[in-house]
Amino acid sequence: MMPELSHLDKKGEARMVDVTTKDTTLREALARGKVLMRPDTVAAIETGGMPKGDVFGVARIAGVMAAKKTGELIPLCHPLELTAIDIQFSTNVREGEIVIEAKVKTIGRTGVEMEAMTAVSVAALTIYDMCKSADREMILTDIKLIKKYGGKSAPFVINV
Repeated sequence: MMPELSHLDKKGEARMVDVTTKDTTLREALARGKVLMRPDTVAAIETGGMPKGDVFGVARIAGVMAAKKTGELIPLCHPLELTAIDIQFSTNVREGEIVIEAKVKTIGRTGVEMEAMTAVSVAALTIYDMCKSADREMILTDIKLIKKYGGKSAPFVINV
Protein backbone atom coordinates (compact mmCIF):
# COMPACT_ATOMS: atom_id res chain seq x y z
CA MET A 1 0.00 0.00 0.00
CA MET A 2 1.34 3.40 -0.98
CA PRO A 3 1.51 6.02 1.80
CA GLU A 4 -0.61 9.15 1.53
CA LEU A 5 1.24 11.86 -0.34
CA SER A 6 1.35 14.94 1.90
CA HIS A 7 2.03 17.40 -0.92
CA LEU A 8 -1.19 16.57 -2.79
CA ASP A 9 -4.64 17.84 -1.87
CA LYS A 10 -7.84 15.78 -2.22
CA LYS A 11 -8.02 16.66 -5.93
CA GLY A 12 -4.44 15.46 -6.50
CA GLU A 13 -3.08 18.98 -6.93
CA ALA A 14 0.26 20.08 -5.49
CA ARG A 15 0.14 22.06 -2.25
CA MET A 16 2.40 23.15 0.56
CA VAL A 17 1.97 20.95 3.62
CA ASP A 18 0.33 22.70 6.59
CA VAL A 19 2.76 22.40 9.52
CA THR A 20 0.92 24.88 11.76
CA THR A 21 0.01 22.33 14.43
CA LYS A 22 3.29 20.39 14.39
CA ASP A 23 5.52 20.65 17.45
CA THR A 24 8.57 22.88 17.30
CA THR A 25 11.64 20.68 17.81
CA LEU A 26 15.34 20.68 17.03
CA ARG A 27 15.73 19.55 13.42
CA GLU A 28 19.05 18.50 11.93
CA ALA A 29 20.13 17.04 8.60
CA LEU A 30 23.43 15.97 7.09
CA ALA A 31 23.86 15.68 3.32
CA ARG A 32 26.86 14.62 1.27
CA GLY A 33 27.98 14.80 -2.33
CA LYS A 34 31.11 14.48 -4.45
CA VAL A 35 32.87 16.27 -7.24
CA LEU A 36 35.08 13.99 -9.32
CA MET A 37 37.95 15.53 -11.26
CA ARG A 38 41.50 14.98 -12.39
CA PRO A 39 43.97 14.47 -9.54
CA ASP A 40 45.99 17.51 -10.61
CA THR A 41 42.86 19.68 -10.31
CA VAL A 42 42.32 18.53 -6.72
CA ALA A 43 45.99 19.23 -5.98
CA ALA A 44 45.70 22.75 -7.44
CA ILE A 45 42.63 23.44 -5.30
CA GLU A 46 44.44 22.25 -2.17
CA THR A 47 47.44 24.47 -2.82
CA GLY A 48 45.43 27.55 -3.77
CA GLY A 49 46.55 27.31 -7.38
CA MET A 50 43.23 27.92 -9.12
CA PRO A 51 42.99 31.18 -11.08
CA LYS A 52 39.65 32.19 -9.51
CA GLY A 53 41.02 31.99 -5.96
CA ASP A 54 39.94 30.19 -2.78
CA VAL A 55 37.69 27.46 -4.17
CA PHE A 56 36.59 26.03 -0.82
CA GLY A 57 36.00 29.45 0.75
CA VAL A 58 33.76 30.58 -2.09
CA ALA A 59 31.98 27.19 -2.32
CA ARG A 60 31.32 27.25 1.44
CA ILE A 61 29.72 30.71 1.27
CA ALA A 62 27.69 29.70 -1.80
CA GLY A 63 26.42 26.60 0.02
CA VAL A 64 25.43 28.63 3.08
CA MET A 65 23.60 31.16 0.92
CA ALA A 66 21.83 28.38 -0.99
CA ALA A 67 20.66 26.64 2.19
CA LYS A 68 19.15 29.94 3.37
CA LYS A 69 17.34 30.38 0.02
CA THR A 70 15.97 26.84 -0.33
CA GLY A 71 12.38 27.91 0.34
CA GLU A 72 12.66 30.32 -2.61
CA LEU A 73 14.19 27.72 -4.95
CA ILE A 74 12.06 24.63 -4.26
CA PRO A 75 8.39 25.52 -4.76
CA LEU A 76 6.79 23.54 -1.91
CA CYS A 77 9.54 23.97 0.71
CA HIS A 78 8.76 26.10 3.72
CA PRO A 79 10.99 29.13 4.29
CA LEU A 80 12.94 28.32 7.45
CA GLU A 81 14.94 30.22 10.02
CA LEU A 82 18.15 28.19 10.01
CA THR A 83 20.16 28.25 13.23
CA ALA A 84 23.35 26.58 11.98
CA ILE A 85 24.92 25.65 8.65
CA ASP A 86 28.28 23.88 8.54
CA ILE A 87 29.90 22.92 5.25
CA GLN A 88 33.05 20.82 5.15
CA PHE A 89 35.26 19.58 2.32
CA SER A 90 37.60 16.60 2.22
CA THR A 91 39.91 15.75 -0.64
CA ASN A 92 41.47 12.66 -2.08
CA VAL A 93 44.06 13.73 -4.65
CA ARG A 94 44.91 10.20 -5.75
CA GLU A 95 41.23 9.42 -6.49
CA GLY A 96 40.52 12.88 -7.92
CA GLU A 97 37.66 13.49 -5.54
CA ILE A 98 36.25 16.17 -3.27
CA VAL A 99 33.59 15.18 -0.75
CA ILE A 100 31.23 17.92 0.43
CA GLU A 101 29.20 17.60 3.64
CA ALA A 102 26.57 20.06 4.82
CA LYS A 103 25.01 19.92 8.27
CA VAL A 104 21.99 22.18 8.78
CA LYS A 105 20.00 22.83 11.98
CA THR A 106 16.89 24.70 13.01
CA ILE A 107 14.30 24.73 15.73
CA GLY A 108 11.07 24.47 13.83
CA ARG A 109 8.08 22.50 12.59
CA THR A 110 9.64 20.89 9.53
CA GLY A 111 12.95 19.28 8.64
CA VAL A 112 16.02 20.74 6.98
CA GLU A 113 17.02 17.92 4.64
CA MET A 114 16.24 19.96 1.52
CA GLU A 115 18.40 22.81 2.86
CA ALA A 116 21.31 20.43 3.48
CA MET A 117 21.07 18.87 0.01
CA THR A 118 20.71 22.30 -1.61
CA ALA A 119 23.85 23.47 0.22
CA VAL A 120 25.82 20.46 -1.07
CA SER A 121 24.49 20.91 -4.62
CA VAL A 122 25.34 24.60 -4.87
CA ALA A 123 28.75 24.11 -3.22
CA ALA A 124 29.47 21.43 -5.85
CA LEU A 125 28.29 23.69 -8.67
CA THR A 126 30.51 26.47 -7.34
CA ILE A 127 33.53 24.16 -7.33
CA TYR A 128 32.73 23.27 -10.93
CA ASP A 129 32.38 26.94 -11.88
CA MET A 130 35.64 27.93 -10.23
CA CYS A 131 37.62 25.06 -11.78
CA LYS A 132 36.04 24.54 -15.21
CA SER A 133 38.82 26.39 -17.02
CA ALA A 134 41.27 23.77 -15.73
CA ASP A 135 39.05 20.68 -15.92
CA ARG A 136 35.84 20.58 -17.99
CA GLU A 137 35.26 16.87 -17.32
CA MET A 138 34.34 17.22 -13.63
CA ILE A 139 31.37 15.17 -12.47
CA LEU A 140 28.96 16.12 -9.66
CA THR A 141 27.68 12.91 -8.10
CA ASP A 142 26.25 11.04 -5.12
CA ILE A 143 24.29 13.94 -3.60
CA LYS A 144 22.20 12.36 -0.85
CA LEU A 145 20.75 12.71 2.60
CA ILE A 146 22.90 10.89 5.16
CA LYS A 147 21.10 11.68 8.46
CA LYS A 148 17.93 13.42 9.56
CA TYR A 149 16.80 14.03 13.14
CA GLY A 150 13.91 15.81 14.80
CA GLY A 151 10.16 15.83 14.76
CA LYS A 152 7.92 12.90 15.56
CA SER A 153 9.35 10.42 13.05
CA ALA A 154 12.29 8.21 13.91
CA PRO A 155 15.75 9.41 12.96
CA PHE A 156 16.81 8.56 9.40
CA VAL A 157 20.37 7.36 8.93
CA ILE A 158 21.57 5.89 5.65
CA ASN A 159 24.17 3.12 5.76
CA VAL A 160 27.15 4.39 3.79
